Amino acid sequence: MSLLDDVAERDGWRCWVCDEPVDPDKSVNDAQGPSVDSRTADRKAKVAERLAHRGCNSRKGAVKVVIAWPDRLYVVEPAPLIAVAARLERKGGREMVGRCPTRKDAQAAADWLVDRFSRLVPGLAVAADIEAGGGQFLVILNAGRR
Repeated sequence: MSLLDDVAERDGWRCWVCDEPVDPDKSVNDAQGPSVDSRTADRKAKVAERLAHRGCNSRKGAVKVVIAWPDRLYVVEPAPLIAVAARLERKGGREMVGRCPTRKDAQAAADWLVDRFSRLVPGLAVAADIEAGGGQFLVILNAGRR
């Protein structure tokens, strides 16, 4: 097996940048085709290579990628998820990642975050809590050290 196949199997054929499926039958030259993204900018990363669409990988270039929050979620001041992932992976603990106007919005954000982090940082057990305060609901991620 090639490095691409090994990385793709480990990542479940999902792009780590956009979290969409990667078609294994697409050409590696196609924008939606598979590519291996080397995270050389972050030397402390425990996973050196990740699967990405060719287009996602090319678009981000050598700069740090930004993981977008879905438009369907109503989150005020959402935290930059790559930075949150790096801190939780490095030292564990709790981190507030956003504020929501209703408990329903906060629960939707919490559910999405736990699912997204399962692929963003494989092997890191992340749980989400919702705390009410000041007329809003805080979404907080919890992780133990790896």
